[in-house]
Amino acid sequence: MSHETIAPLLLVEDDALLASTLYDALSLAGYRVDALEDGDAAFTRLAAPDHGHALVLLDLNLPGRGGLEILDAMRRHDRDTPVLILTARGAIEDRVKGLDLGADDYLAKPFALDELEARVRALLRRRHHDDGTQLHVGALHFDTLTQRFTLDDVTLELPPREQRLLAYLMRHAGEPVEKAHLLEHVFAEETLGDNAIEVYIHRLRRRLADSSLTLRTVRGLGYLLESDA
Repeated sequence: MSHETIAPLLLVEDDALLASTLYDALSLAGYRVDALEDGDAAFTRLAAPDHGHALVLLDLNLPGRGGLEILDAMRRHDRDTPVLILTARGAIEDRVKGLDLGADDYLAKPFALDELEARVRALLRRRHHDDGTQLHVGALHFDTLTQRFTLDDVTLELPPREQRLLAYLMRHAGEPVEKAHLLEHVFAEETLGDNAIEVYIHRLRRRLADSSLTLRTVRGLGYLLESDA
C-alpha cells in the first residue's frame, strides 16, 4: 500500500512546536498530513461522515472541545478510521477513557518519532486488511464481535486475561509491545506485576507452539507477535 494512495492523515495538536515536528516527520515518511490546532475545528471536521482522513492523531488536551469529546462524537458515526491518542496526561483514567470511547492506541509524550511512525504504519495496515470486526495474523483469527479466536480453523479457548492480551498483541502484530504498555492498556484496571505478564506470555506461546505464529521477546523493546506464513 503506497502512502500516496491513502487519504491524508489528520493531526490535531495545539503545541505549535510539536505539531510542526510531527507534521515534518510524517511528511518525510511519505504521508499527506492535514493539521489542526483547535478542538472546535477538529470537532467540526470529524463530525462529518465524509471527513476523508485515513487516520487521526488526536491530542486530548486541546483549546475548545477536548479530545475525548471529539473522539466520542466521531465514533458515533465512524467506527473504522483509526485514532491514535497523543497526550501528556499521566492519569490512567484518561487513557482508559479514550480506549473505551474507541481510540485504537495511544502514545504518551514525550515519545520517539520512530515509534510514532511504527504505530501509524501498524494502524494503517490493520485498516487496510481488516473489516473492523475481524483481526487476522496468519492462521490466527479473532472476531471482535463474538470474542472468538480460531487457530488453523479450530476454536482457541482462552481465559479472559489471555484473551485480552492476545487480542491486543494481534492489533499490534509486527511491532514490539513493551511490558509497561501491556500493563497500562490491557490490565489497566488490575494490579499485576511484571512476572504475571511473563506468565501469560508463556501460556500464549504454548498455545501457539505448533502453528505458524511466533510470540518472541525482542530485547529492550518488548513482545512481538508475527506469522511465518
